[in-house]
Amino acid sequence: MSSVDFWGKKFHVVTYGCQMNVHESEKIRGLLYNLGMIESNDIEDADVVVFNTCCIREGAEDRAYNNIMALKKVKQADKSKIIVVCGCMPQQKNGKYNLKTKLPFVDIIIGTHNINMLDKYLLKFDETHKRIIDIMETPVASMDNVKSVRDDKTNAYVNIIYGCDKFCTYCIVPYVRGREKSRPVKEIYDEVKDLVQNQGYKFITLLGQNVNSYGKDLEEKMTFSTLLNQLCTIEGDFKIKFMTSHPMDFSDDLINVMKTQPKVAKALHLPVQSGSSKVLARMNRHYDIKHYMRIIKKVKHAIPNISLSTDIIVGFPGETERDFNQTMKLIKRVKYDQIFAFMYSKRTGTPAAEFLDQIDERTKSIRVNKLLRQQKLIQKDQVKKYFNRTYNCLIKQINGVAVGITDGGKEIYIPTYRYNNQNYFADIKVEDVRNHKLSGVIVR
Repeated sequence: MSSVDFWGKKFHVVTYGCQMNVHESEKIRGLLYNLGMIESNDIEDADVVVFNTCCIREGAEDRAYNNIMALKKVKQADKSKIIVVCGCMPQQKNGKYNLKTKLPFVDIIIGTHNINMLDKYLLKFDETHKRIIDIMETPVASMDNVKSVRDDKTNAYVNIIYGCDKFCTYCIVPYVRGREKSRPVKEIYDEVKDLVQNQGYKFITLLGQNVNSYGKDLEEKMTFSTLLNQLCTIEGDFKIKFMTSHPMDFSDDLINVMKTQPKVAKALHLPVQSGSSKVLARMNRHYDIKHYMRIIKKVKHAIPNISLSTDIIVGFPGETERDFNQTMKLIKRVKYDQIFAFMYSKRTGTPAAEFLDQIDERTKSIRVNKLLRQQKLIQKDQVKKYFNRTYNCLIKQINGVAVGITDGGKEIYIPTYRYNNQNYFADIKVEDVRNHKLSGVIVR
């Protein structure tokens, strides 16, 4: 087997799902570049097409399946094209059997635990021309040592923990990603230091299904807040973001780190999933709304300028109109800067898929649209809070105009400032709020 046969060939990677998958695809691109391949923006022109899939919701799975099927005729016309399907879809229960029969033209099918071996599978297929289907139950090795090829030159994703031990009744993640496994502190520290000091990244986003669980499984016990404190000792002009946090493991220590460490972004994504404690109990979320709201109140008190976002599942089995109205009440109380709302989607192999009191699609659609309309009204009102406040922002250029990016991703235009081709952090005072557009001046 030799990589010579791939030298100069073109590849195209299609990604579905969360930031974890996006970062995984950055690693996949690194593996393919190491084979001497060239990236192509044209999927039909590529010699190797990789679909990095997601199965967290039915919609994501259907989109992936339909887009893979669209390549069937292209493959029939050019049998030398290699098609790869990897990630969560093959890893789920019966996933490999479904894909094996439904997608016979796909050459390589692998799961989440052996994506790091994709280059070896390509070399093997090139030598044997025999279809490869290999789904492993446990990880063979991590991809942490694989060099990422990133498009974003400002923000870099860094995994700190893999898998999840929470087993929410609706969630497929523990079944396709495995149990929680933390990366060693030194590995994370060295990677972040290199990204900041050698590659010039300004935002580092720490990733995990539940970052608050970080360190519990390490031989030398470590907390997430302690890790953040250590990363803040790295010299350089940068900020640290993180996602996703689980309310059950959210600590006062973490709030204190967010408040006191200038390098920790003043933004928090804290999924609530439902405003009903009854629904949360059926979801196996391990907290109720009183617990969640105590966290929100503490965070807002400690960090008045905090940017808050959340995830919400609408139409979970057994959700009554009263339960849904409690969710509506919650978003009005918290006043999130952003919400990500989804209709509940059955996932084979999860307990909730077997619940008998499933909600019909029409009711779910009505509820989610009502929730999103309410959130638009909240955001329209929320934009007023920015007026006359000062935010530490990353200064960059967007479409020829100088813009400050807040920790929560909000854009503040700086009409009087001439951009000097250098990204850096500065304090911006918002002087005008008009038509959802913010503008201000650099004060220091």
